[in-house]
Amino acid sequence: MNEPETLTLDLDGWEGPLDLLLALARNQKVDLKAISILQLVEQYLTFINAARALKLEVAADYLVMAAWLAYLKSALLLPRDPEETPSPEELALRLQLRLERLNAMREAGGRLLARDRLGRDVFPRGAPEGLRTVRKARWEAEIFDLIAAYGRISARTRPVMHVVAMRDVMTLDEAITRVSELIGVTVDWATIESFLPGEATGGYRKSALASSFVAALELAKQGRVELRQKSPFAPLYLRAPA
Repeated sequence: MNEPETLTLDLDGWEGPLDLLLALARNQKVDLKAISILQLVEQYLTFINAARALKLEVAADYLVMAAWLAYLKSALLLPRDPEETPSPEELALRLQLRLERLNAMREAGGRLLARDRLGRDVFPRGAPEGLRTVRKARWEAEIFDLIAAYGRISARTRPVMHVVAMRDVMTLDEAITRVSELIGVTVDWATIESFLPGEATGGYRKSALASSFVAALELAKQGRVELRQKSPFAPLYLRAPA
């Protein structure tokens, strides 16, 4: 009794497995012209319908073999161009190599599926231990880096002494009094520099100018003086209200 996964043919001129027929055809040890392709197809369909539990990949293999066998017979019957169409022996050899490669892939897949599975065949450790990380610092610095670091630390820790130097300044009250007195005797517009003391020089002159400017703004706010400036940073003019 034949195995359920073996396709045995009973054709005119051949009786036996399909894969053996294909191997003999490649070696030109069987006459393919005497093989009936119609009977081959009918027996293949009968084999597929009868084997209910047949694996799909086995049926696919036999289908490829039968198709190549039919192609080999057509190559024998029809004229071919030797330069363009491969010979039947070469086609059969290609089929054999492809089937061997397919079988190797199936075996590799079977070995992968047969491996132990985590959670079914093997199990992880109940209390896994973590990996200990050991860190060692390696410092690299040049003499300039050391001096710069020392300077920054020394500047932060060094006591700071701020000494304010005594200098002559004009207070705001003095400036308001002076501008109020001089604005009364000024008829026309006069620059703010004309209200500064004649002896003011250096830092005292700058202080007098700043104080006089603030005094002019305060007097203008009170309505006791009028201000005029043609453009930004232009000379500032003062006069008594008309």
